[in-house]
Amino acid sequence: MALEQFRSVWENLTTKRAEKMTWLSPAFVTWLTLPIGLCAAWLMMTAGRDSTGGWLLLGSAALVGIAQLLDGFDGTLARATDRVTRWGDLLDHTLDRVLDIVWLVAIGMNSVWVGEASIGWAAALFTMFGSYMGTQAQAVTGRRDYSGFSRADRLVITIIGLTAAGIMALTDTPDFGWYMPPLSNVAINPLTLIIIISGVGGLYTFTRRFIQARSHVNELDKNEPLSVTSVTEITDAGTE
Repeated sequence: MALEQFRSVWENLTTKRAEKMTWLSPAFVTWLTLPIGLCAAWLMMTAGRDSTGGWLLLGSAALVGIAQLLDGFDGTLARATDRVTRWGDLLDHTLDRVLDIVWLVAIGMNSVWVGEASIGWAAALFTMFGSYMGTQAQAVTGRRDYSGFSRADRLVITIIGLTAAGIMALTDTPDFGWYMPPLSNVAINPLTLIIIISGVGGLYTFTRRFIQARSHVNELDKNEPLSVTSVTEITDAGTE
C-alpha cells in the first residue's frame, strides 16, 4: 500500500513537463503500455537459465518498469492538459487488468523456471478477485478501496523478482529448493515467488476489501435504505 505513494511523487516530478506536451494524446500513452507489456510477457515466458535467458529476464524487468511509468504518466498528462475523460479512465484500468493477467500467466508458462502453468493461472485469478472487489465496492458504495496488496506492490515484487532471476541465470545460481506439497514439483526461485506472493496477496486483498465493503454497505443501508424501486433497478442491472 505504501508503494502507491510513489504515484504522487512521480506526478510531482512530471506535471510541469506534461503541461507543455499538448501535442501528445493521453490515450496514446495508455495504449503504448499494451505492446510494451506484451513484449515483456514474451520475454518472461521464453527466458531460459542460460546467459541469454538472464538478459531476457532483465529486459522484461525493464519493460515492466517502463510500462508502469507510462501508466502513471498518462493520467498526469490528462490532468495537466485538461483532457481528463471517462474513456481514458476506463481504458487505463482495462489495460492494467489485461497486463496483470498476462504477466502472471506468462511467468507461469515458463517451463524452465516454473514448469507448472496452473499456478500462474491461479495467481492471475486471485489477483482479479482483489481487483473486482475494489471495483464492485466502488460501484455500490461510491468509495474506492485501495487497501491490501496493491497493484503497485505487485509490480515492484515482479520487477525485483525478474531482476533477481536474471542475475541468477547470468551467474548460474541454482534454485533455493522446493515447495511443500501440493507444490512439491515446483522449484523455489524468484519467478515462482512472484506467482506465490501475487496469488496470496490477491486472496488477502479480496478478503480485506470484502470485509471493509460489507461495513460500508451496512452503514449505507442503515443511513440511506434503498426503496423498492432502487432494489428493482439494482437487481435488473445485476442480471444484464
